[in-house]
Amino acid sequence: APGTLQQRKPPGVRASVVCRSWGLRPRAGRGFHTASSSFQEVMLTSERYRVQRLPFSRVSDSDVAFLERMMPGRVITNPEELKPFNVDWLKSVRGCSKLMLKPQTTAEVSQVLRYCYERNLAVNPQGGNTGLVGGSVPVFDEIILSTALMNRIISFDKVSGILVCQAGCILEKLNEYLEEQGFVMPLDLGAKGSCHIGGNVATNAGGLRLLRYGSLRGTVLGLEVVLADGSALDCLTSLRKDNTGYDLKQLFIGSEGTLGVITAVSILCPQKPKAVNLAFLGCWSFTKVLETFTTCRAMLGEILSAYEFMDEKCMGLVEKHLKLSSPVTGSPFYVLIETSGSSSTHDEEKLNNFLEQAMTSGLVTDGTVATDDKKIKASTWFIWISLVHQALWSLRERITEALTHDGYVYKYDISLPVGKLYDLVTDTRARLGRSAKNVVGYGHLGDGNLHLNITAESYSHSLLDAIEPFVYEWTARYNGSISAEHGLGFKKKQFIQYSKPNEAIFLMQRFKAILDPKGILNPYKMLPSSS
Repeated sequence: APGTLQQRKPPGVRASVVCRSWGLRPRAGRGFHTASSSFQEVMLTSERYRVQRLPFSRVSDSDVAFLERMMPGRVITNPEELKPFNVDWLKSVRGCSKLMLKPQTTAEVSQVLRYCYERNLAVNPQGGNTGLVGGSVPVFDEIILSTALMNRIISFDKVSGILVCQAGCILEKLNEYLEEQGFVMPLDLGAKGSCHIGGNVATNAGGLRLLRYGSLRGTVLGLEVVLADGSALDCLTSLRKDNTGYDLKQLFIGSEGTLGVITAVSILCPQKPKAVNLAFLGCWSFTKVLETFTTCRAMLGEILSAYEFMDEKCMGLVEKHLKLSSPVTGSPFYVLIETSGSSSTHDEEKLNNFLEQAMTSGLVTDGTVATDDKKIKASTWFIWISLVHQALWSLRERITEALTHDGYVYKYDISLPVGKLYDLVTDTRARLGRSAKNVVGYGHLGDGNLHLNITAESYSHSLLDAIEPFVYEWTARYNGSISAEHGLGFKKKQFIQYSKPNEAIFLMQRFKAILDPKGILNPYKMLPSSS
């Protein structure tokens, strides 16, 4: 009942109910959970999408022997070992690479690319392979260049909060390291347990707390990048202000490995919040979700760090496939609000005032709160509260995982004016009718970012034709973007014109031709084929 939210606020009252019923397990992140289909069942990308192989050289025995001498024991040719690296996390695209390299240093990446450039061998850079648009796996037999062993933290300055590390560092591991120093990473993703910081930068990943800390285009201070011909570009500055010439790092942020291979990153990290609170609320309509956000932003101000929404179908899938239970039920929409600040008393007071306003004005119908109560000293309570936070975030972060258990997933990552965000879900649902199993919407409302997902029992060309280009035309009509944070990869490269004018696309192709004249870096990705 609406009047019960305030009674649910104290963690000692509500937390025990939440934790007992949720069957919690640690979040391993995307990539550690496997869908039902095996790697073998995934159709080859070249066959499904009828792609023609470009005239690159093919890997020979002498190539393998040369590379083995360069990095003994870190050249993978075993077909069984290569299988998971040829298939994306969604199990929707599959390449047929016969060779994976695992360099440990920038110098080795430079040697590899110099050799591949001279031999005209195509290269597929790969981090944690958690991408959702087919950008991280080969289309044909490109050499997989894995950054998995480039996982060294180079330096961290506690005064400035600037971290310098290799590109293969796992996001969650970096965050754990920083938390010991009293800092956190400025981005947080559902795939944190598997994704690499280099891949995050290469795709300009957004994530759950962009609302608070901004995008990687602002927090990344410098990059080290190896270009297609093997030359190393050292722009690994740790300065927050540097107005000398063009800001070249911006070319590589979001370039999806098509312009160069990122080998090291310098990034500005915020201090770890001393108080973190979560509220999970139910709303009767998307209009109420928007009104709640407006009120929330006005009343919480500087402590608001996340505002996520999801529809009831998302919650149904999470409960059905992952056996997670929501503490709030019976609403068409749900909102997850996070606050992060330096004073628990101050933050809880602001949150309580907001919740009281939201309840009395009818914006929300029900809700539960997990607060960071510093008055409780017992260590078991800190663990308990942490589990409640984890449980609430799991409802949002594991939607992607739940969808993979529902069948084949058609994923769309859209930016729109917030007022139009859910209209696309409604219109898509009406258009597809029973031809789709489920059409769901969730995302980062504070950033105007919708994740539209459509599931079916299996892949269908006819269903894809009904979805595309409808979704892109609808998005363009309202001046949105067809890719808010996932990138274009292989699956969406041919639709870039719905978000960028021809002049911009032509200029991008010119940059590609200048930096990678042979086109060996992550071919078939991001940009449409030039005439």
